[in-house]
Amino acid sequence: MKDEGRRVLVDEERTACFEALYAATFKHILGYALRRCDCPQDAADVVAETFAITWRRMDAVPLGDQARLWLYGVARNVLANHRRGMARRQRLSVALAAEVADLYEPSAEDSAQLSTISQIFRDLPEVDRELLSLVAWEGLDRGEIATVLGCSRNAVRIRLHRARKRFGQELARAGESPGRPAMAGRSQ
Repeated sequence: MKDEGRRVLVDEERTACFEALYAATFKHILGYALRRCDCPQDAADVVAETFAITWRRMDAVPLGDQARLWLYGVARNVLANHRRGMARRQRLSVALAAEVADLYEPSAEDSAQLSTISQIFRDLPEVDRELLSLVAWEGLDRGEIATVLGCSRNAVRIRLHRARKRFGQELARAGESPGRPAMAGRSQ
C-alpha cells in the first residue's frame, strides 16, 4: 500500500521529479541557507547537502506544495548538523592552538631573533636560499643536492660553502651568531 502523498518512482520518473523540484525550490532553499550561514560557501554546502539528501530520499518527498516545506525541514536539519560540526572544529582548533603554543611558542627575544634571521635569509640571492634550504629543510646531502640541481658534487660543495659564508657574514653584521648545527646539514 502506498502512503497518501508519497510515491514509488522509477529511474526516469525519479530524475524528472528531482529536476523539477530542484528548479522550483533551489532559490528558496539557497535564500534560506544564505540568511542563516556566516558565508556563502557554507550556504552552498548546506544547499548541496540538502539536495543530496533529497535525491536519496525522493520516494519520501511529499507531493505538491508540501515538497518545498519538506525541503525547508531537511535544510534546517542540515544547517543544525553544519553548525554542530563548525562548533566541534572550532573547539578542536582552539585546543590544538593552545597545545602547539605551549610547546613551540618562542620567547619575545627568540621571536625578534628569528625575525631578523628570516629577513636575512629572504635577502640572500635565490641560489643561496635554495642551497641552504635543501640542506637545512630537506636534509639532503651534497650528492643528493647535486642530483636535484643537475651539477657535480664538487660544484655543490663550493656553492654551499659560499652560501653559508654569505649567510654567516650577514648574520654577523646583524649581530646574530650563525647557527652552525642548523645550517651545517649532512656533508657526505
